[in-house]
Amino acid sequence: MSFLDDVTFRTTLAARTLWDASARLVYPSLRLGVTGLSRSGKTVFTTALIHQLVNGGDLPAFHAATDGRIRRARLAPQPDIAVPRFPYEEHLAAIIERRAWPSSTERINELRLDIEYERLSGWTSGPGTLSIDIVDYPGEWLLDLALIDTDYREWSRQLIEASNHPSREPLAIRWRQDLLTQDPDGEADESQAVQASAIFKEYLVALRNGPEAVAATPPGRFLMPGDLAGSPALTFAPLDIPPDNPIVSGTFAHLMAQRFDAYKTHVVKPFFLNHFQRIDRQIVLIDILAALDAGPAALAELEHAIDRVLLAFRIGRRTLVSRLFSPRADKVLFAATKADHIHHTEHKKLEAILRLLVSRAILRNEAAGAHVGSLALASLRATQEKTVQDGRETLKAVAGTPEAGEMIGGAQFDGLTEAAIFPGELPDDPEAVFKNAALEGQLRFPRFRPPLLQPDTARRPAVMPYIRFDRALEFLLGDRLT
Repeated sequence: MSFLDDVTFRTTLAARTLWDASARLVYPSLRLGVTGLSRSGKTVFTTALIHQLVNGGDLPAFHAATDGRIRRARLAPQPDIAVPRFPYEEHLAAIIERRAWPSSTERINELRLDIEYERLSGWTSGPGTLSIDIVDYPGEWLLDLALIDTDYREWSRQLIEASNHPSREPLAIRWRQDLLTQDPDGEADESQAVQASAIFKEYLVALRNGPEAVAATPPGRFLMPGDLAGSPALTFAPLDIPPDNPIVSGTFAHLMAQRFDAYKTHVVKPFFLNHFQRIDRQIVLIDILAALDAGPAALAELEHAIDRVLLAFRIGRRTLVSRLFSPRADKVLFAATKADHIHHTEHKKLEAILRLLVSRAILRNEAAGAHVGSLALASLRATQEKTVQDGRETLKAVAGTPEAGEMIGGAQFDGLTEAAIFPGELPDDPEAVFKNAALEGQLRFPRFRPPLLQPDTARRPAVMPYIRFDRALEFLLGDRLT
């Protein structure tokens, strides 16, 4: 980034922040970011949040609701007219009418809720309205923010070096072979750029679909291109450039470097400026159970991904100066999702593993003055707890309807039959999950269908069961509804 570009970026950032701050003096609002890596449950969390608030769900730990101070919450037109609206009604219909999980988050979505509530006694007592702007976006996009201060040569070096890791090396064979045929000093060639980019994207897809099931490898938009598919800004790949080799205009390396810079200018910076830096509160959803089932290598990859994601956050107390030049959320909640896939007696172990995974990031954030929380939750509980006799042993199981095609112990489910499943036990020592390969494949976390949800006898909307969802709302919103 040139000095002029940096000044322009920061000036635009400061102007946007001042505009937001002045608008909130007139219309109180809070921007809540919902993110997480692929398959972590972002869409379900956002859908459940809207449904619980709009329909006055039973939320014991959410004090504004239990105190009777929330008069109503209603959907409102969103202020950002250029951003797609979160398709709440479509996702809710999938859950209730078809008992199917909604489609995954592949682009940024927003939705505004206006919460009318009664303020606590004091000089500010009386009716008030708080607008909650829910910003739902893929966690992979956060990985791109680290690119802002990285040049093309360094990015290429990092990716090539990472591909030498034993877990990635088999997946990188075709890309590394193609890399050997690329001449950075050769003439810029469009067809060659398209081919190199396509093979590099195959490697990124392999990382996503590989044994670790998660990869902290930007650019994140390569796997979720949206309307940018096929554009030059998404048509580049790393090159093996010697450290002392200059990048000369007109060469293949120069073409790739230009497109890398274009990606930062037209994709990464607008996301940071228009969305990320404006977030007040953030929840980061993490599917730890899937990584546990895949083994220590998957957990190590997940930890690396989380660390990369959290490096994007500049967490701390808000001041005028920090809002202008170091914008940051003042509360972040890390949530291990799908807690309904294990018995409640295992939840404390799951939370201990979560704290271990994010411990370095939490220490960094708390040192900056942020309020950081962590818990295990299920936004929509798909199971019930049961006990199962196995000989003389009583097993603590969960029962639900596995999705069609799910396999457990050689049995394939049809999507209609309920089953009680013993998922296994997590280790008492969270450190053991990084060392004990014996856990790999020993845990059972099938994908369950959503529960059957029906209106009650008074035809009131269906109730969504959950685990600790109310605690998440209290952490994220409670202090703004006092």
